[in-house]
Amino acid sequence: MLNRKEIQSLLSAIKNPKYYAIVSTLYGAGLRISECLNLQIKDIDSVNMVIMVREGKGKKDRQTVLSEKLLHTLREYYRNATVKPATYLFPNGKDKYKPFSKRQTQGFIKNAGITAGIQKPVTAHALRHSFATHLLEDGTNLRKIQVILGHKSLKTTSIYTHLTNDFLKEVQSPLDTLGKGV
Repeated sequence: MLNRKEIQSLLSAIKNPKYYAIVSTLYGAGLRISECLNLQIKDIDSVNMVIMVREGKGKKDRQTVLSEKLLHTLREYYRNATVKPATYLFPNGKDKYKPFSKRQTQGFIKNAGITAGIQKPVTAHALRHSFATHLLEDGTNLRKIQVILGHKSLKTTSIYTHLTNDFLKEVQSPLDTLGKGV
């Protein structure tokens, strides 16, 4: 899991617009690497500000959030792309009708982490974990996070409650909110 400062450092270390758009999508929408690379242009719904994830884990479809910042990043990437996406949002450089390489994605994410000076492993899955943890830290309901991530069980999503550093410090006991003199 990366903290917000590390996410900013990672993004700042990426100079390639396509790579920047991929990392922004992984973190900004909480996607698995295969879900991100299999996104098609038609999956970006800027009217409803959602991303349609087709056949995610367990062959399930779901929707996730499309932030204004991510939409802007995707539009910039598309406008300036040397290989214009035809089907897949992030096409393979050799065949624009195939998705970008998983291995190449893993490699540039790892290298960007090293360039950014991040001392822990930086992976696509770490970006997904960071997305979920940051949502939780911001007060997003665990059940909503479960739906966004496409987890079948709330138990799977609840692992993020262990990852937040100051989570318990922010929770006030109901006892403390009772009136004095009871």
